[in-house]
Amino acid sequence: MSLFIYNSLGRTKEKFEPLHPGIVTMYVCGPTVYGHAHLGHAKSYVSFDVVVRWLRHSGYRVKHVQNITDVGHLTDDADEGEDKISKQARLEKTDPMEISQFYTRSFYEDMDRLEVQRPNIAPNAAGHIPEQIDLIEQLIKTGHAYAVNGNVYFSVESFPEYGKLSGRTDQEALQSGARVEVRSEKRHLSDFALWKKAEEGHLMKWSSPWSIGYPGWHLECSAMSMKYLGETIDIHGGGMENKFPHHDCEIAQSESVTGKPYVRFWMHNNMVTVNGIKMGKSLKNFVNLKDLFNIFDPIVIRFFILQSHYRSQLDFSDGAIRASQSGLEKLQETYKRLVTAPTYSGHLPYEELTKVKLTLQTLEFDKKIKEALNDDFNTPIAISVIFEFIKNVNSVLDEHGKLQEQTAYSAITFLETYAGEVLGILKSREGLMATEGRYGGKIIDEVMNVLLDLRAEARKNKDFALSDKIRDQLLEAGIEIKDTKEGASWSKKSAT
Repeated sequence: MSLFIYNSLGRTKEKFEPLHPGIVTMYVCGPTVYGHAHLGHAKSYVSFDVVVRWLRHSGYRVKHVQNITDVGHLTDDADEGEDKISKQARLEKTDPMEISQFYTRSFYEDMDRLEVQRPNIAPNAAGHIPEQIDLIEQLIKTGHAYAVNGNVYFSVESFPEYGKLSGRTDQEALQSGARVEVRSEKRHLSDFALWKKAEEGHLMKWSSPWSIGYPGWHLECSAMSMKYLGETIDIHGGGMENKFPHHDCEIAQSESVTGKPYVRFWMHNNMVTVNGIKMGKSLKNFVNLKDLFNIFDPIVIRFFILQSHYRSQLDFSDGAIRASQSGLEKLQETYKRLVTAPTYSGHLPYEELTKVKLTLQTLEFDKKIKEALNDDFNTPIAISVIFEFIKNVNSVLDEHGKLQEQTAYSAITFLETYAGEVLGILKSREGLMATEGRYGGKIIDEVMNVLLDLRAEARKNKDFALSDKIRDQLLEAGIEIKDTKEGASWSKKSAT
């Protein structure tokens, strides 16, 4: 079963095969670390985390590089304005290094809680100044860049394909998109900075052949991706808003030096909106992850994100996340019910055994979920397959109360593989039991066993009033009793 990925460069789904058999090189644009991560960051990195997980599950060795931007990203995202990290350092009355280190740690803390796996390599821009200077020197040598007044600019006219990723190929669009003031020292308005001469008082600066200054924002990704992944990489991921100018600039400076395709598959995740408006720090409508984690389990946030395709917008609302919470609870409860259900190694009557095997046949679901994930990582469809599966699990357990050992093993493996290993939305058995103190802790289990025994004794004595009272009061407390042929069981009441 082949994997197809939507390639932003060709604007179509293409069959994926890595440049080197069995090995996938993947670079994802990392955060600019001047503030705590928000939901927009979570959508991007959770989405690409599933890409990495599925590739690895499919048998590839994935070399995943994700940078940290700690210098050069100016406040207007182009060639003007104040460095975002220097600005934050001034606001917090400290130095840029402390800002970048503090918010880098904060970022990884949030990603860890979202079950986002760490990249193989996480290079930072400030630690790769020599590589960026070397790249600039090569561009000047080949006539693609020029120095003036201590600044160095890339000449877009030297690269006729500039704008091929975003589609902004006409000069009017390029000029309107550049978002920079006209500078007399530039040969063309769309030329972008590779090196900036530091103004007086600028804190983040290094020596170079042209001036004491700092690199342009676009340069770092080219320098670091080619250093760690080679001149041509398989997959480059990032936000849709970075197509222009950032990724178009990456392509221009990289391919001008190597003469080779820079990226084979460009992947772009869509944005998060709040009531239909783009979420972002500049708009002051962003939702801080740490604040969200005070209300919701981080896995709920991950589940919420994956219910939307990575190329689709995700609209944030409290109601949408609470709906995701209810769905995730249903998944976790079914998983807990499955791993604790009694099993047997013998045989049921033929008719019952046939029904159980057909209902919980995992091969069909396995095929469906693979088709979804191989179709451009379609997590919403994959999740719908999982919920179709757990509906069948509950149906079988409601009717029979227990499972044949091999059937139970296959069902558990299916959930642990796809909901756990691939999507990262299923807590481990140990984690599930440890974090469900209200409903799944050892003490609650023991208390519930006592109540079920009392209810069973009441039913045996035909005291149905007491039996019903125990059942109804537990239901009011959010615990549902189910009577099966094998006896009573309990679970957290499914949200309606």
